[in-house]
Amino acid sequence: GKTFAYLVPALLSGERVLISTASKALQDQLFARDIPRVLAALGLSVRKALLKGRSSYLCTYRLRSARHGGKALSAETLAQVARVELWAQQTRSGDISEMAGLEDSTPATALVTSTRENCLGSNCPDWRQCHVNQARREAMAADLVVINHHLFFADIEVRESGVAELLPMTRVVVFDEAHRLNDIGVQFLGSTLSGNHLIEFARDLLGAGLAHARGMQPWDEIAGELETAVREVRLAAGAVQADARLHWSRAAPDGVDAAYWHESMERLNAALLQASRALEPVGDSAPEFIRLGERALELQARVDGFRAAPPEGVVRWLEVARRAAAPMRMVESPLDIAAGFGAVVTPDSLGGVAQRAWIFTSATLGTDAALTWFTEPCGLQAARVLRVQSPFDYAQQAHWYVPRALPKPSSFEHSQAVANWAIPVIRCLGGRTLILTTTLRALRTIGTELQQCFADTGIEVLVQGQLGKRELMERFRGRGAMPEGGCVLVASATFWEGFDVPGSALQLVVIDKLPFPPPGDPLVEARCQRLEATGRSAFGHYMVPEAAIALKQGAGRLIRHETDRGLLAVMDTRLVTMPYGRRILSALPPMTPVNTPEEWAGALAALVAANQSPELPPRPGLRSAVSGEVRA
Repeated sequence: GKTFAYLVPALLSGERVLISTASKALQDQLFARDIPRVLAALGLSVRKALLKGRSSYLCTYRLRSARHGGKALSAETLAQVARVELWAQQTRSGDISEMAGLEDSTPATALVTSTRENCLGSNCPDWRQCHVNQARREAMAADLVVINHHLFFADIEVRESGVAELLPMTRVVVFDEAHRLNDIGVQFLGSTLSGNHLIEFARDLLGAGLAHARGMQPWDEIAGELETAVREVRLAAGAVQADARLHWSRAAPDGVDAAYWHESMERLNAALLQASRALEPVGDSAPEFIRLGERALELQARVDGFRAAPPEGVVRWLEVARRAAAPMRMVESPLDIAAGFGAVVTPDSLGGVAQRAWIFTSATLGTDAALTWFTEPCGLQAARVLRVQSPFDYAQQAHWYVPRALPKPSSFEHSQAVANWAIPVIRCLGGRTLILTTTLRALRTIGTELQQCFADTGIEVLVQGQLGKRELMERFRGRGAMPEGGCVLVASATFWEGFDVPGSALQLVVIDKLPFPPPGDPLVEARCQRLEATGRSAFGHYMVPEAAIALKQGAGRLIRHETDRGLLAVMDTRLVTMPYGRRILSALPPMTPVNTPEEWAGALAALVAANQSPELPPRPGLRSAVSGEVRA
């Protein structure tokens, strides 16, 4: 729907086009499926290119280094590296998404790809054959380039990935899944210091030192001191009951012993200074040492920034895991992207092209006429708004239901009650179910219960975290096409959006709770405080719209085609008992409500009967309509 709605005029304009998506999955879908279909339908031939971030491409230099350092790798990781070596001889693009079984979380992935921090740049022996450089050259020569929001903001911040060079020559810029812009943008317009980055630097320092300058410096002692300093900072944060974000309004995080914190940060700074001095005399020994020296200075600058009190207009927090041995992450973020992003889209920015078209499109940009949920934090209040109704006949294709006999959403028994309620419905449908949770605890509780219940049946229960996202999606879709029955997927976070399963493979979406933002989150609290300071209700102007948008995204997984049929169950009675429930309901597609258990049983029986005779009557005029909202 909306994808074709922006592709057709953009391609027919004859202008150079840049398209940005919220995820690499949609990026791949656009490039490999949607754009070729539109080009074929229009009879056009244009040069197109796909451009991702550096860590999405194979680094042949790091692949060789990983292979040579094989003695330090586990047998499993070494086998993964060997598989990458075979694939490396066949790939042209070097895009690691082409290689089955190599997820972002796979241990080998970090070994065979590079980041801005560890890339050697023009000093790399493989610079001429670099897959990243090849992708950038193709993008610079293309008429249509597909990127993602992460790459866009990273490049605007550091001018590092080629997007900044592309924009001045581009007359049409489209942001698909634009509802993710603000959340992604604040990650890059702030500052982050991660324990993982510090430990990776220490290990890269040790590896390069032993490989190229053994005996010239006590590399093991220097790297060991840095890793110890990182652990000391984590210990200074103290014990936490669960993974948490600690507020940080002064020079030390709230609730942390200030003296111990400053002492540990001073030790971390001293360890980085020691590493920087050790690298100076060996800088000409190998290209790695030049980049390591730059990384040491960059990390020192970040440590210095976090040793001081946070500046005005930002929110700062410390992310810590329950396990004391796990690395921490320090984050300093603006409350939104209005100032930074608004400056980018002004007519005189980026080369002074006054007639550039900026298009922002999504199925969920807001619930009011002006789409202020999206426009205010992005600094786009002056833009024109176009809202287009969906082509789907939701009243005929879908029903929604809130079971009334449920424990309170805040109760410990709620997740178990959700699983118990879902079991007979799943059995009746033969799977075909997506359960979306708002917390990882609920994910584990519901997933474990369903896996135990359906262990000896033909229904497979998949749980996020047990397999990679790509494999989960492929298995769910694949099993759904089998006549003997489908799958159940219990998921959270990213599966609330961008998960497209048209047809009968998905016929029931269960949402465990209304997806309000976490009230203890420092960024959420800071945004609420800003609203309260201007006399507006934080709950009414922020919490409720956020929940409505997220719920609409989750509910949108159900009906993906004009012939789809399905059921939506929201396991949170607040949707029908609290005054704000009506506002949230107004954001949902106009599905037919089901109010009693008897009506629910009837809707379920009708769906089962339709599965046995799945032909839906044609709906004249729907095929030419456009789905979603387009904001320009």
